[in-house]
Amino acid sequence: INWAVKPFSMALLGWLFLRHVFVSWLPGEQIDSYIAGLILLAAAPCTAMVFVWSNLCRGDANFTLSQVALNDAIMVVAYAPVVALLLGLSAITVPWNTLILSVGLYILVPVAAAALLRRWLLQRSGAAGLQSALQKVAPLSLSALLLTLVLLFGFQGRQIVQQPLIIAVIAVPILIQVYFNSGLAYLLNRRLGVAHCVAGPSALIGASNFFELAVA
Repeated sequence: INWAVKPFSMALLGWLFLRHVFVSWLPGEQIDSYIAGLILLAAAPCTAMVFVWSNLCRGDANFTLSQVALNDAIMVVAYAPVVALLLGLSAITVPWNTLILSVGLYILVPVAAAALLRRWLLQRSGAAGLQSALQKVAPLSLSALLLTLVLLFGFQGRQIVQQPLIIAVIAVPILIQVYFNSGLAYLLNRRLGVAHCVAGPSALIGASNFFELAVA
C-alpha cells in the first residue's frame, strides 16, 4: 500500500478533484503547484507518529519498528524516482537535485546520526545504558515533533486564515486517500488472517504521509 498504491492514488485523486471537480474554485495558475504538493506529501509514509498510532490501536511494537525501518530503507532509493515519475506524468517539474538533497538531509543524515549514536552508547554504556538513554529521549522526540507542527502552522497561519476554502478543497483528496488506503490495508490484512495487532498499525502506516519530507 505504501509504495504500490498510495502515491498513485493520491496523484489520481489530486488530478480528479483539483483539475476537474473543484477547478472553478481554485486559482488556475496554482493548480499545478497544489497537485505537486499532494504528490510530494503522499509519496512517502510517515516514520515519526506511527509509534503513537500503534500504541493507540494496541499494535505490535516490534512489527511497527520493523515496518518503519523497512520504509526508511525503501524511501532512500524509491522516494525521488516515484516523485519524479508522478510529477512528470502531471507535467510538473521539480529538479532531481532538490529531491535527492531532501532525501539526504531528512532521511540519510538522521538515520546515520542515530546509528552512530546507538553504536557509541552501546560501546560506552552497554544495552542498559542505551535503554536508559532512549527512555530519556522519548518525551523530547514527541515534543520536537509537536514543535515542528506548531512552527509549520505558525509560519503558514496567515495563508490558512486568508484561504480557508482552498485549504478545505485540497483536504478532500487527502482525506479520501487516507480513508481509502487505511481501509484497503486493514481489509487485506484481515482477509489474509493477520491479527489486529499487526493489521492496525499496518493500515495506519499504509495511509500515512511524511509531511516533513514533503515540506522540505
